[in-house]
Amino acid sequence: MRIFRVALAMCLIAGLSLPVPAGAAAQAARGGLSGEMSGEVTPQTCAIPEIRLGSVASLKSFHRAMAECADRFWAARFAAAGLAYSPPEVTITTGGDSVCGAITSSGAQYCPEQRTIVIRIMKHDLRDPFRMNIAHSVAHEWGHHVQQLIGILDAQSALYAPASDGARKLLSHRLEMQAECFAGVFYSATLESIKPDIEWRDWIDAVRMADESEIHGKPRNLAFWQDRGFRGGATGFCNTWTARKNKIT
Repeated sequence: MRIFRVALAMCLIAGLSLPVPAGAAAQAARGGLSGEMSGEVTPQTCAIPEIRLGSVASLKSFHRAMAECADRFWAARFAAAGLAYSPPEVTITTGGDSVCGAITSSGAQYCPEQRTIVIRIMKHDLRDPFRMNIAHSVAHEWGHHVQQLIGILDAQSALYAPASDGARKLLSHRLEMQAECFAGVFYSATLESIKPDIEWRDWIDAVRMADESEIHGKPRNLAFWQDRGFRGGATGFCNTWTARKNKIT
């Protein structure tokens, strides 16, 4: 049986691991936590190219196409909600450094201050370019950019100092699982174009069986939230901040 790698990128700063404070909750809700970006799923066609084995250029083209696809999807969702939208910068590299420091071993990260998604092409991507796993680097990190635009990341940073270590860990999970859910919302409209080489149910099973991450939480919950976003097709299904602890840890 083939073992799939699930790319769940690490956040870089501790200030990303705090809850939405009451005073900022209304602002964040306007960006979709209470459903304002909800709506009927409209399939979106994206031109996502094939990946050639061992080709860095091919992988870069794939990531650029995924970025264009994600940009069009989220721009339309923000416009429908009457919200301002701006795309992130996207850096694709084979090196180990980025605009916000060393790139994590997972190969993808979001730099909030620079509003930049950094994708590092890894050796295993060249050896075994599994499309859905590679596509998820863009989809998950774009979820963090959405959080930035609707005020979630700033709201968390405001509560970083007083939080206990245990609270930071739990609330980091809430952040990452919401990004997973946002990725699922994106897939609900674009999965056919991505041509993932795997059925959705099998992909979710692969996520569920991935290694556990201290920052991201239990794989079964990450799978739950990604699937919830996919089947719901709207950000209103992604409010991880009020979810029960057993759906977050």
